[in-house]
Amino acid sequence: MHTSNDSVIVYNFGVDIENEQLALVARSIRKTKAKPVPEPALIDPVARVMVDISLPHLDRPFDYLVPEAMSQTAVPGVRVRVRFSGSLVDGWILERCAASDHSGRLERIAKVVSPEPALTPQILRLCRDVADYYAGTLPDVVRAAVPTRHAAAEAALAAKPAPEHPALPPIPESTSWSRYTGGPALLSRLVMGDPYSPTTPGPRAVWVAAAATDPAEQIRELAHTAALAGRGVLIVVPDARDVARLDAALSAELGPQQHVVLTADLGPSARYSAFLRIRRGEVRVVVGTRAAVFAPVADLGLIVLWDDSDDSHAEPHAPYWHAREVLVMRANTTGSAMVVGSTSRSVEAAALVSSGWARNVVEPRTAARASAPRIITIGGDVEQARDEAAMTARLPNIAWQTAKRGLEVGPVLVQVPRRGYVPSLSCQTCRRAATCSSCHGPVGVTSGSAIAACTWCGRLAGDWVCPSCKGRALRAMSFGERRTAEELGRAFPGVVVRTSGRDSSGAGVLDEVDDAPALIVATPGAEPRVAGGYAAALLLDGRVMLDRPDLRAAQEAVSRWFAAISLVRSANDGGAVVLVADPTLAAVQAIVRNDPVGFSDRELMERDAVRLPPHYRVAELTGQQRDIADLIAQAKLPAHAQVLGPVPVPVSRSKRPVPGEAVVRALVVVPSAVGSELSAALAAGSAVRSARKEGAPVTVRIDPIVLG
Repeated sequence: MHTSNDSVIVYNFGVDIENEQLALVARSIRKTKAKPVPEPALIDPVARVMVDISLPHLDRPFDYLVPEAMSQTAVPGVRVRVRFSGSLVDGWILERCAASDHSGRLERIAKVVSPEPALTPQILRLCRDVADYYAGTLPDVVRAAVPTRHAAAEAALAAKPAPEHPALPPIPESTSWSRYTGGPALLSRLVMGDPYSPTTPGPRAVWVAAAATDPAEQIRELAHTAALAGRGVLIVVPDARDVARLDAALSAELGPQQHVVLTADLGPSARYSAFLRIRRGEVRVVVGTRAAVFAPVADLGLIVLWDDSDDSHAEPHAPYWHAREVLVMRANTTGSAMVVGSTSRSVEAAALVSSGWARNVVEPRTAARASAPRIITIGGDVEQARDEAAMTARLPNIAWQTAKRGLEVGPVLVQVPRRGYVPSLSCQTCRRAATCSSCHGPVGVTSGSAIAACTWCGRLAGDWVCPSCKGRALRAMSFGERRTAEELGRAFPGVVVRTSGRDSSGAGVLDEVDDAPALIVATPGAEPRVAGGYAAALLLDGRVMLDRPDLRAAQEAVSRWFAAISLVRSANDGGAVVLVADPTLAAVQAIVRNDPVGFSDRELMERDAVRLPPHYRVAELTGQQRDIADLIAQAKLPAHAQVLGPVPVPVSRSKRPVPGEAVVRALVVVPSAVGSELSAALAAGSAVRSARKEGAPVTVRIDPIVLG
């Protein structure tokens, strides 16, 4: 009986298992019947999709089937969701075709995210060119070119009819461009002629803005002229202050709803709305920062780039493109006119002129000297020669006297190259830079009562000991604008002192100040404007700007100095500038002679002699030494390639290195004629290493802005 009961129990348990398995099979069958496989589209059922994955070996289109239900919305240029390697990822449809070269079974597109073809064919081609030039991947460039979709903004814009724009006002008879050699011809070519094309391009110019003028007003005249001729206009400037100034100028000149602002600071909704208005052709004039270089402007006929030597034009994310190079590519593919403007002239702009691609548009030398302020350098003035301490004093007597005279009639600008209070310290005995014992960051002081601390991790440096001489005393290597303002407040009692710059203290950048007597202490690029110009300017710590171990140190110093000088009244109106720097240096002589063109030409010749950009292409490879060696081995470098290094990367460049891993840098130099071969070789080598999944990635930068 016991055995029988046991057998019954076992039998019943087996039945339960069998019933459960049957139920699972039935549910599986029902689930399979509930999801029929969608039929592919009848016309062009295959879509070539770029998946949004930044791995170099995946930088190619993948084929997917387009379901018939999505046939009308899954068009080239739209965002989609596709299954890739077992996961749903974002992607872009690049094209539709009738068949695939892939022999296996194709996955189907899972979803059309938006029916809006945001990625136009022209912008897609530009993105591909940028990725190839900088040895990067297409998804990285497209991610920067097309803003993130905002569904609410898209729906709101679709619900509203396109606005009707009033006719543009006529161009004034007299313009500020008549003061420049080649200026009237530039305007006339923007008005006359058929639409531009790569075979019949528009005019290209490198423009040096005259002193004591407002570049925004002159750019506004260019935009008005081109827009009145029916041409699309794209204006790219360094920062939000320049955008705001141009926005106001264009609104006053062209009227409402005639232009749009496109910057990364707008926010997701406003930026996407502006982008869609541009793509739909509702506006023809676009002004923005670096992010606007890919704006899909209809009938693009004029590109204006202001201050191309400003660091803000360099993209900090891979593949590290520069706005100037992207816009030059765009001008070449569309044939549009292009104007590269600044208060000085970069070496790269000089190369455009020397190659014949662009022409100089500058003020005649006689007129330029008349509009510039008087320049005083240390050791170059009779009055200054009597001051024996002038060469070592931070504020020499002649600078103090110039500021005092200027304050009698208006505000005085004081340019300081460093932000903060005392941003860097060194050993009092051996002058070695003081660094944090924990993260190797620079040690500085944030206020007069603060204790020295690391500016990276905040660790106090009260127990700091010099690793070279074991000294404990610290001295200032440089002074920031807040320390300078504090010193000037003591030197000029009763005078208002204001600062303009961004630092950890939260100090803001002033856009404009009134013409009342005051000392305005500003960092480079943060100088506020004054109606009528400053009465005087003091350009302090010239040695700090020139002594940086960087290829572009002299060019950047000259650019920053000319930008400040352009805000000062002319010598005929009493304007004076004191430059605290060695007058025998070529950069300082360019300021004294008011000759930015001659300085950039000289810099270009010197770079050519030592095989440096812009006539040579330089690829900077940063990573661990074994990974760099592997990349060079995998890449088939051009025959004329020269490999320099590798050398250790300074702590200031590598920031916080991983313990135990040495970060090194190698440079690969080739003539610019084979620059595309170098980029292609490095991209191919990166793809091989990415597919193998061995070693750490190597950062590749083509013509980096910091090369030193």
